[in-house]
Amino acid sequence: MTGRGAAVVTGGAGGIGQAVLARLGQDGFVPVSWDLSADAKAASLALAVDVTDAQALAAATDETIARAGPIAALVVNAGILGPVAPVWELAPEDIRRVIDTNLVSAFLTCRAVVPGMRERGAGRIVLMSSVQAKEGTALAGPYAAAKAGMIALAKTLAKEVADRGILVNAITPTVVRTAMERAITPERRADLLARIPLGRFLEPAEVAEMVAFLCGPGSGFSTGAVFDLSGGRATW
Repeated sequence: MTGRGAAVVTGGAGGIGQAVLARLGQDGFVPVSWDLSADAKAASLALAVDVTDAQALAAATDETIARAGPIAALVVNAGILGPVAPVWELAPEDIRRVIDTNLVSAFLTCRAVVPGMRERGAGRIVLMSSVQAKEGTALAGPYAAAKAGMIALAKTLAKEVADRGILVNAITPTVVRTAMERAITPERRADLLARIPLGRFLEPAEVAEMVAFLCGPGSGFSTGAVFDLSGGRATW
């Protein structure tokens, strides 16, 4: 398929982002990365964007439309883990940084992109949440809370835009084999791996396949839903 419009992926320079961009490109989208780094080889257009900055996102939206066409799909993927520590030991600035980067940025990115989708009467939005949003994870409070907020955002926004042909869904992956995973301590990695019945971490390409399904013609009636990619870890 060709000529499906632009697919914007925030955090596009990372491992998941690169896999998603490449997969959506195969489906005929023009893959566009919004990331602090403009080095996203799988993107046809890579913009350096601070996704916590509303003005930067507005400018990126305008530039993307001018250079790559209307935004047909948005994958909100930018995020950081933050410190590994119990809630009472977290520095206030670290709490705010994790929630701003993971959750506030999702609100701001949708705020920038949704008006154009509403005007066109079509669009697909996928929010990259986490299995931690469902279960909570000790020593990752801000991350888990932010990712839980993304599920609520997906359900809320889906109801607000359903009458304009826009579908909004969330994905809840377990640990994905990327640079972020490799930064985890061996002890933490072993603990997280032990929680997954399938006995392995998730591959970026597997995340990309789920995103492609949600952005494609085969998924036309799912909105406000949460799609699990936890290898059996999730209990709901």
